[in-house]
Amino acid sequence: MEKGQVDHSYRVYSILLGIIYNLGHSLILSFLFRSTRLAGETSRTTVRRYTGDSTPYSFPVTPLYFSTEWAAEPPFTPQDFSRQDEAVDTSFYSKPRLLYHIDEPAAASLTQYYRNNIKRGSDILDICSSWISHYPLEFPDTMGNICATGISANELQYNEQLTAGYKQADLNAKLQIPYPDNSFDVVTCVVSIDYLIDPIGALQEVHRVLRQGGKVMISQSNRYFPTKAIALWLRTNHQEHLDLINGFFKYSGDGFEPRTAFDITATLPDTNAHPDPVFVVEAIKA
Repeated sequence: MEKGQVDHSYRVYSILLGIIYNLGHSLILSFLFRSTRLAGETSRTTVRRYTGDSTPYSFPVTPLYFSTEWAAEPPFTPQDFSRQDEAVDTSFYSKPRLLYHIDEPAAASLTQYYRNNIKRGSDILDICSSWISHYPLEFPDTMGNICATGISANELQYNEQLTAGYKQADLNAKLQIPYPDNSFDVVTCVVSIDYLIDPIGALQEVHRVLRQGGKVMISQSNRYFPTKAIALWLRTNHQEHLDLINGFFKYSGDGFEPRTAFDITATLPDTNAHPDPVFVVEAIKA
């Protein structure tokens, strides 16, 4: 065979291999990922769900303790709740970010925590939500109504875990959760309380929409948009963040029982790995 024929055959062979590889890769992706569509758009986006199932991660739950004794009156100043970027939040979140804001082990640990700590049949509201609420895959079948509020309707309409829809709400523009009193058994908030310019007022709204005996679960990690986080958050550490959340509850009124806090950071087989930490503060409506 002449050299030109060899080169031509090699190119054809390479092209065929590329087609086979891409086809196989696509089939694998279709197995690992779910495709969803934004209403009115023709493009498709692949989204992988982090649940922690069938992984080598472990999910310990370690009780933590608050270290700050808060005064009778709030010690905060308006500057404490200022932000580097004071522009309207709807502009910042105008383009959907269909990605996780914590790493896979952290997201998985939160999902597993919800599975073990939210009672079957609960009506759930996820505030400051987006395209994912971190709930276990079975929740749409095992829970009651699952709703959400958040700034970006473009992200919320991707959220397939919501069995009773969503309502767009910017709590920094209008401090009102758009649901009636006593509507939910559980309210969740994932890595977002640090963006609220009135977290005390927001927790008062959470109290309003919770039923008596209902639970709020505030989770935090070490990631955030620094330009949108409140100044008080930026100058405090993990332990102080937990204390701050506890303080926000205290100053929201007498409607919550004493809070509890947990470290639910996942552990990995690789002892040199350092997954994002995850902490949860819980409170029960009295």
